[in-house]
Amino acid sequence: MHRRTLLPALLLAPLAAPALAQAPAPRPIRLVVPFPPGGTADLLGRIAAREMETRLGQPVVVENRAGAGGAVGSEAVARSPADGTTLVLSNIASQAIGPAVNRNITYDSVRDFTHVGLIAAVPSAIAVSAASPFRTLADLLTRARAQAGAVRFGSTGVGTSSHVKLELLKRAAGADITHVPYRGSAPAVADVIGGQVEGLIAAVPDIGNNDRLRLLAVTTPDRATRWPDVPSVAELGFPTLVASNWFGLSGPAGMSPEIALRLNQALVAGLNAQETTERLALLGAAPNRMTPQDYAALVASEVPRWAEIARAADIKAE
Repeated sequence: MHRRTLLPALLLAPLAAPALAQAPAPRPIRLVVPFPPGGTADLLGRIAAREMETRLGQPVVVENRAGAGGAVGSEAVARSPADGTTLVLSNIASQAIGPAVNRNITYDSVRDFTHVGLIAAVPSAIAVSAASPFRTLADLLTRARAQAGAVRFGSTGVGTSSHVKLELLKRAAGADITHVPYRGSAPAVADVIGGQVEGLIAAVPDIGNNDRLRLLAVTTPDRATRWPDVPSVAELGFPTLVASNWFGLSGPAGMSPEIALRLNQALVAGLNAQETTERLALLGAAPNRMTPQDYAALVASEVPRWAEIARAADIKAE
């Protein structure tokens, strides 16, 4: 009986092996980062891709597709199949501020996406030159209130996050500060250091480690662990200035809740690994455990906030 049972099994073994070998590999996930390589968005996208790839057991390929402040890559993903294989690095610029200032953006940040999860919320900072006479935010605002337009702030461009947050500062402080737009953060920072403009508002990963700048405040409710000597805008009496540069993952509308949850769980597990939390802390970001519903609620709350500020200040992207 043993020989009669074994013989068919041996004969079938060569047929079974090729069948196993031909099992399809998991389809890769394409993660579109709608900004150029090398910036904070690209860094966070690649961190998320690496951590998810490890936990999902399928490739996550990062594709940089820049243009129109993140709108080009975001719109392409909004039109993609909602099967979980195409994601976009969504953020404050492409999902909230961009649609508020750019009439050419056709997607709806709430209706046209399935929001999967938050990667990080990075604070901005109000900064001046290290050689500036302004030692505190109160010093700067005293000068701005005393002489309208005398204090000049650079930004990374008309309609960008740094521009809109400057308008938020002007409104909260009741101060007239002159806006000077630049093409990107590097020339704006250079002119702050050189004294051509008095300050700027930018994400702390871009300016926080520059010893030729002085941070007057961070745009968080509490002080950032990475910069414990810098006061928060909330403690200085400006709670309406609390604003983070949030980055997350989103897919096209219509993605099933099961797929979104699976992606979210892989993302959250990776972000809360010790090595990753330490790396995020260097950017001023704390680990988070947002569900898809939490992140969708964040996006939905930010869209009208920045739309109102842009409308009140009559900001239109160039």
